[in-house]
Amino acid sequence: MPLRIGIDLGGTKVEGIVLDSSREAARLRVDTPRDDYGATLGAIVALVDALERQTGRGATIGIGIPGTISASTGLVKNANSAWLIGEPLQADLERRLERPVRVANDANCFAMSEATDGAGAGAEVVFGVIAGTGVGGGIVVNGCIISGPNGIAGEWGHNPLPWPDGEDNGRLCYCGKHGCIETFLSGPGLSADHERVAGVRLSPVQIVEAADRGTAAAEQTLRRYERRMARALATIINVLDPDVIVLGGGMSNITRLYTNVPRLWDRFVFAAEGDLQARDQSRLRTRLVPAHHGATSGVRGAAWLWPDDGDGGSGPIR
Repeated sequence: MPLRIGIDLGGTKVEGIVLDSSREAARLRVDTPRDDYGATLGAIVALVDALERQTGRGATIGIGIPGTISASTGLVKNANSAWLIGEPLQADLERRLERPVRVANDANCFAMSEATDGAGAGAEVVFGVIAGTGVGGGIVVNGCIISGPNGIAGEWGHNPLPWPDGEDNGRLCYCGKHGCIETFLSGPGLSADHERVAGVRLSPVQIVEAADRGTAAAEQTLRRYERRMARALATIINVLDPDVIVLGGGMSNITRLYTNVPRLWDRFVFAAEGDLQARDQSRLRTRLVPAHHGATSGVRGAAWLWPDDGDGGSGPIR
């Protein structure tokens, strides 16, 4: 099997990893040259060169980005690292690295990693959730990323929060729409919700710590968050019916989510038969689990964008 290089192009760092089968053979990271497209290309190329010098072997290259490549233009779109938008990132990297390069959305890479050798390994359908500064998602079915003709499959964070329960849906999302799931379930969304109700600005970590100490306002904030996540993920179960939903990103560190959210989503998942309140919810088999590879899942998933033979075929992206 060839070595695989995965690159995770983030807003603050560019991280690279080399996988030898499933074993990590090398890892490096550099600061992201923000707002400078040319310097970003240079950082990726230098990182690949350093990783190959460290391992002494060539490798396939997969890259996860905070956006996607338009199938019609070949240009980056929907990137919150705005200096990438409208640029031919894949073509430029292939020219400078003198080999094919695979590029995928970072949430798709996360889902690919967890479906391959992580918390969703062996499952037929895996939905990967990144909930941190933003909220994104990726779909892997039978080992293949489902990207879609528009490159936006899994972008649940830019749908409206379902089954409103008194929420103010007037919040403006960076995408230009109002009331997106991201504005409620991201880390900044949690902090903003607590500030609106309790009158004090706390980070998500501080909110969890306050709830653990018995602070009622913080406990209520987390309960609102759990109900909102349950409602939002119920729509994913209704549409996709995944075997596993894997949580990543900073919000995935809130351990109570894995117990409380599945208890709450039952009432929103479609019941094909029986009374909604009386049906046997023990039959709902979708699992909610934390990412096995944690913060490294995205970069590992980028490496897994190539099939075992590295021959440039269609590989694990649909």
